[in-house]
Amino acid sequence: MKKKPLLLYIHGFNSSPLSVKASLMADYCRQERPDIRVEIPQMPCYPAEAQAYIDELVGSLSAEYQIGLVGSSLGGYISTWLNDRYGLPAVLVNPAVKPYELLQDYLGEQENPYTGERYLLVPEHMNELREMDVAQLSSPELLWLLQQEGDEILDYRQAVEKYAYCRQTVEPEGDHSFVGFERYPAQIITFLGL
Repeated sequence: MKKKPLLLYIHGFNSSPLSVKASLMADYCRQERPDIRVEIPQMPCYPAEAQAYIDELVGSLSAEYQIGLVGSSLGGYISTWLNDRYGLPAVLVNPAVKPYELLQDYLGEQENPYTGERYLLVPEHMNELREMDVAQLSSPELLWLLQQEGDEILDYRQAVEKYAYCRQTVEPEGDHSFVGFERYPAQIITFLGL
């Protein structure tokens, strides 16, 4: 029996299913590919909880669905881990490559601007992130890097280097939100094989 298509969008740090890119993907599927089930979960704030949550979600859906991933920023990091664990195709949008270094600057009290949830980031959470690191990409042909050089949060060169053997679209300028993302949903769905 052919599996049904499912798009799983994984948002970034202190983001939510209401992010612009998530909404653009959902709108595209609703209008052009209503056969695709779209899942945009609100990710838990803490890395180990997020890892367990997304692992259980993918595990519960993979028997029935053919899953394609889109991950933005920290969601790109998590999508890389899922790609390694499950062999799922993934499009990584301005992905975090070393969030355990980047988020050192965010230790302490946090508030998710979308949900209002307040929580405390501590050094142990950086260790949890480090445990998800994929040192050697096992399926680079299943990954597509969408990167803008003007990303003000992340050093784009880290992603270009890490995903050197993957399909890459690297655009000059832009920013961390990925300016002009609405140009890509159709190509993303095609790449993911959905």
